[in-house]
Amino acid sequence: MPIATIEQLSKTYKMGEVRVEALRDVSLSLDEGEYIAIMGPSGSGKSTLLNLIGCLDRPTSGRYFLGGQDVSQLTDDELSDIRSTRIGFIFQSYNLIAQLTALENIELPLFYQGVSEKESHERGARFADLVGLGHRVRHRPVELSGGEQQRVAIARSLINEPLILLADEPTGNLDSKTGQEILNLLDQLNAQGKAIVMVTHDPNVASRAKRIIQMIDGRVDEDTLQPGHQG
Repeated sequence: MPIATIEQLSKTYKMGEVRVEALRDVSLSLDEGEYIAIMGPSGSGKSTLLNLIGCLDRPTSGRYFLGGQDVSQLTDDELSDIRSTRIGFIFQSYNLIAQLTALENIELPLFYQGVSEKESHERGARFADLVGLGHRVRHRPVELSGGEQQRVAIARSLINEPLILLADEPTGNLDSKTGQEILNLLDQLNAQGKAIVMVTHDPNVASRAKRIIQMIDGRVDEDTLQPGHQG
């Protein structure tokens, strides 16, 4: 059974008298352990699709099942709960809190769920080690390189053991060498079974994925498996 299924999902934004169809009747599914790259020109609908998969927005029509649950029409509070427990987010800009240490940033999702301080520290340290940052957990973001900050963000996204990891241009603010290190880390996470959906404009970045979805004008134009990943 797919961990995520989208059925004829559409999203229309109203800007005064103008209606913008950002997404049009998109259907696709995501299986456990998949690694999907979503590509397309500006305005193609790729970010809108990622936002809907991440429960950051609601569709205008269509249905979205995550872990077997129809989440397309949930309340704001219910969507917030889904985001905090079932979805991990990695952003281009890291979105770290400057006043907190790396470890405290990693632990942050657990704070909102009322997890004990002892368990939070233990899990935070474990995921810091997983991304290769165990020796930097007491440093604040300003004391970390861009690559280290993105590793903190990745550890934070993983700490609740989400069903899906969503990455929006995860190497966009990094130099090429550091970007490759982050992509290698995502490869490792996927090899361990984590499902990843990544938005990127860079074909070299997309080539790391097992499946590439090309968007245009709010629709899926192509949905192809990468050579070597069939079956």
